Amino acid sequence: MFSIKQYHLKNLNISLIVVVILLCLISSFALYLGRPGLFARQLFGLAIGVFLAVLDYHFISRFVIVYYMVVTALLVLTRFSPLGTDLATGCRRWINLRVVQIQPSELAKITLILILAVLFTWLEEKMDHVSTLVLAGMITAIPTLLIAIQTDLSSSVVMVFILVVMTFTAGLSYKIILPIVGITIPTILGFFWYIQQPGQKLLKAYQLERIIGFLNPEKYEQSTMYQQLNSVQAIGAGKLYGKLLSEGTSSVRGYNSVGVRESDFIWSIVGEEFGFLGCCLIILLLFVVIVMCLLVAKKAKDRLGRLIAIGISAMFMFQVFANIGVATMILPNTGLPLPFISYGLSSLVSAMIAVGIVLNIGLQQKNSVRGVIL
Repeated sequence: MFSIKQYHLKNLNISLIVVVILLCLISSFALYLGRPGLFARQLFGLAIGVFLAVLDYHFISRFVIVYYMVVTALLVLTRFSPLGTDLATGCRRWINLRVVQIQPSELAKITLILILAVLFTWLEEKMDHVSTLVLAGMITAIPTLLIAIQTDLSSSVVMVFILVVMTFTAGLSYKIILPIVGITIPTILGFFWYIQQPGQKLLKAYQLERIIGFLNPEKYEQSTMYQQLNSVQAIGAGKLYGKLLSEGTSSVRGYNSVGVRESDFIWSIVGEEFGFLGCCLIILLLFVVIVMCLLVAKKAKDRLGRLIAIGISAMFMFQVFANIGVATMILPNTGLPLPFISYGLSSLVSAMIAVGIVLNIGLQQKNSVRGVIL
């Protein structure tokens, strides 16, 4: 499978490990304050993530087709089988295994990063071919569409963002990029025009209401925007130092009126308990994780490792921006967990696997990617 002798242990990124542990400790404490019953399960998720994150990334990448098939099957089961559940959210995003609920979309993000990295490594000399982009688009489209119909529009956007970033950094020819940009921008503008027309068919009613409510928050303050407005008020109530320092622990908090505060709106707990300074510290730690992933990509000994690290940094970057943006009402309401901070077994394990792979990339000697199966 792999030998410890191939690792440069002096290159082990201790700083990344420390930052991730700090983020997980902050998460556990924030969850203990906001939803005490979730504390133990979060630590359990951390232990599983660490256990699953120790494998050599070259070995892991040999079986990307298997991962892709399994994840696709799980996404189909989530949407179309009795195993799929909405956990009272109205969106079928989980598979209920009785002991635990799995969210396959979180595993799909890691799988997509791995399979695109392998594909672009194999086709390094054909990155100026339209066929390469079409193949990458088809590989991305299948799980992305299955995620979108769950309905989980936010996670499907993450998948597209990963594709765009990895395709660009893999060396796609500008002869292909420029026409795509020329088509994409008018398409996006046309999309926003169309969804505001009576009888539009692209978005479900609640998705459209979130966008319209975001544009007119005062009009929808007691309905669509209720959650986000309460989140902003809770964050503002934390002021500079947070209520944890000024008032101590208490059950009287503004974030208690925010739904899904343990996951999508974890930032409301962070803001009210830790204040502006605490928020800045956590953003800094998350920024450090993303930068370290990019530095690992820059120093990677092979193309496969570089592309995987870039894909992982793109995934973290988008989710951090989207989660905090929703909680602070910079973006329309959409459900994405904050990496390492939000509650969720699937999300945490996925993030820990990603970090483990990045650590492996930093440790590896220069290896050939022969033997990678696609």
